[in-house]
Amino acid sequence: MAKKALNNNFHNASKAKEDEFYTQLSEIEKELKHYKKHFKDKIVYCNCDDPRVSNFFHYFSYNFEKLGLKKLITTCYKNQERDLFSQNDSEKAIYLEYDGDKNGNFEPDPQEIGICNLKGDGDFRSLESIELLKQADIVVTNPPFSLFREYVSQLMEYEKKFLIIGSQNAITYKDVFQYFKDNKIWLGYKSGDMAFQVPEHYEARETRFWEDEDGQKWRSLGNICWFTNLDISKRDEDLILYKNYNEEEYPKYDNYDAINVSKVAEIPMDYNGKMGVPITFLDKYNPAQFEIIGLDRYVEDNPNYGRRFSINGRETYARIIIRNRNL
Repeated sequence: MAKKALNNNFHNASKAKEDEFYTQLSEIEKELKHYKKHFKDKIVYCNCDDPRVSNFFHYFSYNFEKLGLKKLITTCYKNQERDLFSQNDSEKAIYLEYDGDKNGNFEPDPQEIGICNLKGDGDFRSLESIELLKQADIVVTNPPFSLFREYVSQLMEYEKKFLIIGSQNAITYKDVFQYFKDNKIWLGYKSGDMAFQVPEHYEARETRFWEDEDGQKWRSLGNICWFTNLDISKRDEDLILYKNYNEEEYPKYDNYDAINVSKVAEIPMDYNGKMGVPITFLDKYNPAQFEIIGLDRYVEDNPNYGRRFSINGRETYARIIIRNRNL
């Protein structure tokens, strides 16, 4: 794809999909507290943030010495103005580099931050941004939801460690789910509702939208997850099972040899066959306890490949097919 077309597609997608959701510092702090051991002597790259006002930049710059970082790099798409929501109307962008405190106050003073001009617009897929990506050890950011597939694919291509925010719906993307199945990506600690600041030009909605006393607009999304490939202790915790299998409570699908489990907490402890579970299962997934066989629509032996399973002729919600490894 030509660079101009690529950039236009990015801009149009951002406007159409309303991709500007700015993460609260409190949400970053709650998640990042579980990963401190991973950052010592590492270069962190935040490549979907306005570096001057991003809470990701704030967190890593103010905790630079505590984490033992080597360097922090941040870029954003088309923004040279000090405005949280720029509407991306600048043709070029900058990136910032910070390699720690120099004057002993342990704060990122302006004179300690390197400001570098980019020739292009800061698109994470641009050659300039990719060169910065190559330097990085760990990528941490909130990428555009509408470009999540492409963003994750890039991280995998360059074999980067990462911790990123995305919609739970992304789990059901065929290519993203394959990474889960292959244990190349998993969920972090926080999943569920998350509130984001949004730009002034975003239109009001009937639900999950409000303005605070300062006139700042907010949107709340109820299906947000942290996605990562950094090792975390929760992956070693077994899901406690307490229910026994019975045919009435766990019906089989019409045309696939597996039982339906409506709630993750109700996975039977004594069933050794295939089970279809909600996608929220991944929040409790321990690869030593369960095997992931596939996603309903794309599991290889689904006779209606591309469609979800059904019970009594009615399609179920998305289901992950698993098997208990210990039976």
